Amino acid sequence: MAKSKSNSKEANQGEPIEKQLWKAADKLRKNIDAAEYKHIVLGLIFLKYISDAFEELYEKLKSGKGDYKGADPEDKDEYTAENIFFVPDKARWSYLQANAKQPTIGKQLDDAMDAIEKENPSLKDILPKVYARDNLDPTSLGELIDLISNIALSQAKDRSADLFGHVFEYFLGEFALAEGKNGGQFYTPQSVVELLVSMLEPYKGRVFDPCCGSGGMFVQSEKFVASHQGRINDISIYGQESNLTTWRLAKMNLAIRGIESSQVKWNNEGSFLNDAHKDLKADFVIANPPFNDSDWSGDQLRGDGRWQFGKPPAGNANYAWIQHFLYHLAPNGIAGFVLAKGSLTSKTSGEGDIRKALIEARLVDCIVNLPPKLFLNTQIPACLWFLSRQKAKNKRTDEILFIDARNEGHLINRKNRVLSQEDIHKIADTYHRWKTPNSKEKYEDIKGFCNSASIEKVKELDYVLTPGRYVGLPDEEDDFDFNERFTHLKAEFEAQLKEEAKLNKLILENLKKVKLS
Repeated sequence: MAKSKSNSKEANQGEPIEKQLWKAADKLRKNIDAAEYKHIVLGLIFLKYISDAFEELYEKLKSGKGDYKGADPEDKDEYTAENIFFVPDKARWSYLQANAKQPTIGKQLDDAMDAIEKENPSLKDILPKVYARDNLDPTSLGELIDLISNIALSQAKDRSADLFGHVFEYFLGEFALAEGKNGGQFYTPQSVVELLVSMLEPYKGRVFDPCCGSGGMFVQSEKFVASHQGRINDISIYGQESNLTTWRLAKMNLAIRGIESSQVKWNNEGSFLNDAHKDLKADFVIANPPFNDSDWSGDQLRGDGRWQFGKPPAGNANYAWIQHFLYHLAPNGIAGFVLAKGSLTSKTSGEGDIRKALIEARLVDCIVNLPPKLFLNTQIPACLWFLSRQKAKNKRTDEILFIDARNEGHLINRKNRVLSQEDIHKIADTYHRWKTPNSKEKYEDIKGFCNSASIEKVKELDYVLTPGRYVGLPDEEDDFDFNERFTHLKAEFEAQLKEEAKLNKLILENLKKVKLS
């Protein structure tokens, strides 16, 4: 029985606002590619956020009460003092919404974006001007404006910012899924970012991501601090991105969260050829660099000072990234990053020697084997590396923690898997218990999941860092009886063959009856 319209509406009302918005916005996409459409939608969400924040302060300044006595609501300095973007008259959401049904709304939006950039230098060349294009139907654009107008109505500023940030982040993820392989170039799945941040715990200090994509690592770091009652201003972020379009997304993503991003730089040469933060020594490095990148200009950097543990091969950037991260790590710093699983075993062009040097230098802290299908842009098996310059000062100096998380997570569709909050806590808590031997909850090796292996053991295994080599099989798999299982499967197979034979016989008999009749 089909659901009634009223029941369907009630079901939709039970959904989070970001899911309702996504479904509605996606219906308006029509024949526009997700890659193009994301800039249209995310630009509008950003515009609505900064306009709401502006108009709220505008009304306070206009009232002239209390701290705002004698204030001029058209004075840009008043907004700068409160870390609010100044929005000119014809760029304000109320004006644009009033004109949403006009056939010229596309040009008005482009003009609004231009005007905002002129008034706010930190947004120069960041906002999308894509609304007057021929393939964007003005009617659909007007409907999209009406749709986004419903976000955070009558919310307080801090709640509004949080909600807009959440919607922006959710849409980034949905657009990445819609784009598939190409989506992975600007977006690291949220559950992977959460796991990295939960393990690193960047409470205080400088956080660095030299391949920052759309800024998810920074957003999650700030959310982590806030969720643990920390002080957001205790961390500062530094980043770099070579793709201009992705960098623009990052700047908007950070601005909508109120995160200061002046040190998030763009250049099309990338971090290896043009390091935007040459002198930075970060307390935390957190990153998801391109896997097995063969086009990283390695031949031009053979004598680079960053290669302190050996020259990385020109045909694969994995060990160049590792040493780039280490180069930027402060004396007590810690790095967590994603790499292709092949980096744990490769011996090609000196990679094995570099890995050996890192292990012998007591820099490798933890390795996590990730489940498949987490990433949108590749089916290459992946892992997490954690490098620590604090290692020589703690009781785990001569050990490495191996975690095999291949069986964690759950599928959200045929192609994509995510880690649940329980999965993230399980992995992160294991790491933290291992790092603090004196904690109340003691670390214990768990067959098939985690093992604290000595450097001597790693040496015996020729410096291979694949967690499966160390954690072994779970207890239930150790008790596996091959003969019993084989006998059981054989019996099942034979029974299935008998059933098929009976079915075939029945079909033949029926065919004969049909012919005779």
